[in-house]
Amino acid sequence: MHPAPSVILFSTLSGLGFGLLFWLGLGQPAVTGGVAFALFAIAYVLAVGGLLASTFHLGHPERAMKAFTQWRTSWLSREGWAAVIALLVMAVFGAGLVFLATRWSVVGVVGALISLGTVFTTSMIYTQLKTVPRWHMPMTPVMFLSISLAGGALLAGQTRWATGLLALAGIVQVAHWMLGDRAFATSGTTMATATGLGEIGQVRAFEPPHTGSNYLLREMVYVVGRKHSTKLRVISLILMVVLPIVLLMLPFGHMIAAVAVVSHLAGVAASRWLFFAEAEHVVGLYYGKR
Repeated sequence: MHPAPSVILFSTLSGLGFGLLFWLGLGQPAVTGGVAFALFAIAYVLAVGGLLASTFHLGHPERAMKAFTQWRTSWLSREGWAAVIALLVMAVFGAGLVFLATRWSVVGVVGALISLGTVFTTSMIYTQLKTVPRWHMPMTPVMFLSISLAGGALLAGQTRWATGLLALAGIVQVAHWMLGDRAFATSGTTMATATGLGEIGQVRAFEPPHTGSNYLLREMVYVVGRKHSTKLRVISLILMVVLPIVLLMLPFGHMIAAVAVVSHLAGVAASRWLFFAEAEHVVGLYYGKR
């Protein structure tokens, strides 16, 4: 699928922001006053900034509020509600830390769980799509959650947790790529099954459905070369996992920590670009692209 910058920013920044809120809700690190304010400000800028970026991919951004009415059937709507509730609960928890130097532990734990739940609802927007076999598997929410937890731990300065979770996120990401590479083939979806004409005989396209480009070709039939994909996967893993872990093993320094966070963020952005660019939508069958 077409890797739109707005969706890449959304899934990258919001995951990191809600990941940081998760650790803050658990009291990691145990901070109050100005330090707490700074950490909560970073988390909210990332989380809210990512959510706002997602609206730029909508055909009618002014109608975004209507998505909240479809929570019974839409994971996008559930994500919106989860995000709002998480941000409100964590705002109460953060206010106690910043202005009263008081930690309301129950509020923090509830906010942490809802923050993690928000990341889960984001992942389910993609996991539910049977038309994209690479996304339609249990490994997709595991991948989103593992990267969010690892990035949040890194931003929260939880070195021990961050090291282990970064390694886990790398393993999960590789597993998602490996399973995804054969997901379309093993899904059993072909032009014969898509048209329902398989019982008649071999089905093939007589001619392209359109003589020119259209919305489906632009948005759903993006093709990335295997060689290019492999290089980006290696770059993504190095920036997202390997380099941050190496930096965490060095003596602590604010500059080293900043470089580790920036490297991780760049690596996640690269993996998200691949997440969308490599997604084979079944509609590509009709254009001979799958």
